[in-house]
Amino acid sequence: MTLVLGIESTAHTFGVGIASEDGILVNINDTYTPPQGVGIHPRVAADHHVTVGPRILNEALRRLGIGIRDIDAVAFSMGPGLGPALRVGATLARAIAIKFGKPLVPVHHGVAHVEVARWSVRFRDPLVLLVSGGHTMVIAHSGRSYGVFGETIDMAVGNALDYFARSVGLPNPGVPHLEECAEKGSKYIPLPYTVKGQDVSFSGLVEEALRLVRRGVALPDVCLSLVETAYSMLGEVVERGLALTGKRELLLAGGVARSRRLRSIMEWIANEFNAKLGIVPPEYAGDNGGMIALTGLLAYKSGITIDPTEAVTKQRWRLDEVETPWFGKEPWFSK
Repeated sequence: MTLVLGIESTAHTFGVGIASEDGILVNINDTYTPPQGVGIHPRVAADHHVTVGPRILNEALRRLGIGIRDIDAVAFSMGPGLGPALRVGATLARAIAIKFGKPLVPVHHGVAHVEVARWSVRFRDPLVLLVSGGHTMVIAHSGRSYGVFGETIDMAVGNALDYFARSVGLPNPGVPHLEECAEKGSKYIPLPYTVKGQDVSFSGLVEEALRLVRRGVALPDVCLSLVETAYSMLGEVVERGLALTGKRELLLAGGVARSRRLRSIMEWIANEFNAKLGIVPPEYAGDNGGMIALTGLLAYKSGITIDPTEAVTKQRWRLDEVETPWFGKEPWFSK
């Protein structure tokens, strides 16, 4: 049995996972929570990762009852993400690879979100809505990689909603508290609805919502309007993606997949298109080490490794640039 250690450190979460052909065996994470009203500062997040990293690594190994020498390869989130935070995970992974003579496997953070979602619901070839603090795109596999059918042209939806929540004084984490506030709203107020072809834009939507709050409009009504507008934009792009690709599997991946309202919208769309809806479980929705280990296993089994001395992080790394030679050959589909 092949064992791959995965290290996640793209933003505010430091995670370590261990995966084998059976899937994720260990998934341990520690998330930095910034002070109220403050976003993630890259260097503060990096300091957090340096502090908790050794403990999380040792706990993951202890949980499985193994040592580093029992690992066959070490994978790490090479990007995209916050530079200082990414470098903490990359440095630890390089050190392990060099000291213990282990192959080093680069993993794209967004691809990992997709693969852990596919694995968790056992979907072979879905249309994917990937929504998180750093990603907003509709994708499906095409040729040698995932193809992007639509994406945000400015802010990711998770970042946009969190920014609004912080700005109006809602507690962390922003999205669930924003949705709780929206449930108390009773009036929908038209807001900028920006869909350009298959792409979406959230910056104007958020700014107009903040202007309404400053003008004294009831916060629950603004939250309701913001959530419904943002998720309706995503729904339109997903509908077009299903119509274009003819897929019969719709997969919701990423941290915002925890949203009850977004899930209900996707359920309605899936029913309309006679598609099966799969939603990543909450423990694998946000950033986590397990998804890096799992995707690292797939990449390693496909022969993807890099020289540790040449491993550099990529703060900006497009998902459709990443080849996925394992697609359709995943070990859990052959059992």
